[in-house]
Amino acid sequence: MNETLFSQIQRLFERTYAQVGINLEDCLIDRQRCAQLTRAAGASSRELNELARTFLRRADDQLYVGIYYSRWLIEQLERHDPRSGLSDRNIRSLIAFVEEINHALHAALQFQTGQREIHSEDYARNLELQAQVDTYLVLLLFVAFFRKTQKVSRADRRWLRFHLFASQNPGAFRDANLRGRYLETTELAASYTRFLDTLNGVRRLNEIRTFRSLDYDGKKARVLALTDKA
Repeated sequence: MNETLFSQIQRLFERTYAQVGINLEDCLIDRQRCAQLTRAAGASSRELNELARTFLRRADDQLYVGIYYSRWLIEQLERHDPRSGLSDRNIRSLIAFVEEINHALHAALQFQTGQREIHSEDYARNLELQAQVDTYLVLLLFVAFFRKTQKVSRADRRWLRFHLFASQNPGAFRDANLRGRYLETTELAASYTRFLDTLNGVRRLNEIRTFRSLDYDGKKARVLALTDKA
């Protein structure tokens, strides 16, 4: 049976970091359930992306995960399958698709290692920063696959960075906390991925595994130290 895009991306993340032990596709929810969880999450959550969201809930020392994708987003990925090529028609949809899988996977891995404070701001920023870094690397793999024998060009990287970082507008959030979260994590991710671009494959893999093991303060300190060094 052919693998889905979802399962392929989950498997890629698990090869990079660790097995999560569950099929995250089983965590997909429909629009009605998304609306219920959005109402329960509070007013600020209504400002988050309506095309794709990940919901986390802790109960009886268990982590419950819900991943939502709008019908429009799925239709875009089906119509312009990124496995057949990346373009302006599908890159933004792919970014949203990958980031939610990444949120769910790292939340599950952290929960397995004892992280229980899933509603803290540092926890949310940690997941967001990690997702932006990992999504950039996934996009690079897509571009590299279609380049085949050619190297990923500077123009390719600029294009990816525009869609993943530069085109974001954290200032559009009315909620000050969300505005600060996305402003800071986007700046950190942009800086850190520029550093990753200077590493070869083995060093990059070791670096991102170390980076993933850090809490948010550790990640932030790591990025700032590398920036100062550069």
